[in-house]
Amino acid sequence: MQSCEISADSTDDPLSSGLRRKRQPRIVVIGAGLAGLSAAKALLESGFTDVTILEATDRIGGRVQSVKLGHATFELGATWIHGSHGNPVYHLAEDNGLLEETTDDERSVGRISLYSKNGVAYHLTNNGQRIPKDVVEEFSDLYNEVYNLTQEFFQRGKPVNAESQNSVGVFTRDVVRKRVKADPDDTEAVKRLKLAMIQQYLKVESCESSSHSMDEVSLSEFGEWTEIPGAHHIIPCGFIKIVEILARSIPESVIQLRKPVKCIHWNQSVSKEIERVADHNSDLPEEDKGSDVFVECEDCEFIPADHVIVTVSLGVLKKRHESLFHPRLPEEKVMAIEKLGINTTDKIFLEFEEPFWSSECNSIQFVWEDEAESESLTYPEDLWYKKICSFDVLYPPERYGHVLSGWICGEEALIMEKCDDETVAETCTEMLRKFTGNPNIPKPRRILRSSWGSNPNFRGSYSYTQVGSSGADVEKLAKPLPYAESSKTAPMQVMFSGEATHRKYYSTTHGAVLSGQREAAHLIEMYQDLLQ
Repeated sequence: MQSCEISADSTDDPLSSGLRRKRQPRIVVIGAGLAGLSAAKALLESGFTDVTILEATDRIGGRVQSVKLGHATFELGATWIHGSHGNPVYHLAEDNGLLEETTDDERSVGRISLYSKNGVAYHLTNNGQRIPKDVVEEFSDLYNEVYNLTQEFFQRGKPVNAESQNSVGVFTRDVVRKRVKADPDDTEAVKRLKLAMIQQYLKVESCESSSHSMDEVSLSEFGEWTEIPGAHHIIPCGFIKIVEILARSIPESVIQLRKPVKCIHWNQSVSKEIERVADHNSDLPEEDKGSDVFVECEDCEFIPADHVIVTVSLGVLKKRHESLFHPRLPEEKVMAIEKLGINTTDKIFLEFEEPFWSSECNSIQFVWEDEAESESLTYPEDLWYKKICSFDVLYPPERYGHVLSGWICGEEALIMEKCDDETVAETCTEMLRKFTGNPNIPKPRRILRSSWGSNPNFRGSYSYTQVGSSGADVEKLAKPLPYAESSKTAPMQVMFSGEATHRKYYSTTHGAVLSGQREAAHLIEMYQDLLQ
């Protein structure tokens, strides 16, 4: 479409143009993930009647994807409810009986979530040796101490020195290495093992952050992410049940599946160009032709709206923001999209006939001894498997069978996604044989894996504050369009929701839910007189 002139007759009063408040506002929500469903649910329950959800895929849930295999449910996306006190996702699960079969062992309180808090993590080297438990505990204490230091730069306003390059990875690697090398009680062999463990721990951290490397995560902003108190919980019947609960009160007619959006035309309420386009849609009532916003779908349908809530991932915004919005987004918002980070964290589930691991083992951690002095965590394409940080043991086996869940992130995850199942299964089996020293480990009977990075509807798993970005960029991403001097006068034609728009809880399911509720609350406040 050719560019359209923006009307000079706009007003600061969001209720004075277009609608004349003689009818219900038309609200279009783009995306049927947790944010979109939460927004729509809140709007409908508050009395809005003209709400439409457009979902590009053939399912609801977004980055929640539970897959049923046999009697077990496997999570390709969101897995844990992170924290309980005041967490809306936890309360949805608890109030609806979703946690009744969650065992005590599945309520972990550690910073890194496991499928079971019981048992021991086996740290194995590429030479087939298990690192002694006392060495692992010593290193873990040291690493966690330095991790706590990374939080202080934001929380206590500590200045970041130039040597760290404002990078969590660079700072952590440097401080831990210096302390390991300075320890007078360790032998050189033990020191070398601990130095190699640094990279393994940073790989785990990268999977947690969904970054290619912790070198890309901002040190000065790292501590702003806020952990909700309480244990991490797994939902045995599947995280998708949270999605279904949110969707339960939303009429089926509201959600349109397989309805990808091509472009959002905003701020053109009396534009002749929009009127020309609208004229081509014979089904469009005359009153809709002066709408503030038009949502152009891939199937060529133009949907008029007064407000659009965009819940697509940061990865999609990075890839498509130039074509997805017309006119283009303000430079401030574009800069925020480009500054903030998102990458891919994938899971690889391997099911075996029988366990080759001991009953006390809750995870297998891969430590490459040749990485003791490595700086980078980027590998050649044919060595993508070196980015797999670990395999967790799914617990309890009575529910899952004998299944391991592997973790891989960053560019190497994208390479893994391009491989076929046979190649990934074979590569993982060889890796397990190498690190356990057991050449007789059979190939898995079944493999299941995610592919969030190459999926054009997501282009990544979740967001993080990249070096050069800050919480202020999250606020800019969330700011509605067109801009106004205050929220009370903002027309809020285009609003933004999703985990990446929550300053404290980005990357989480509760951040997504709260962001959807936040945008709905703005509209509820705007139309409180109409809704009474």
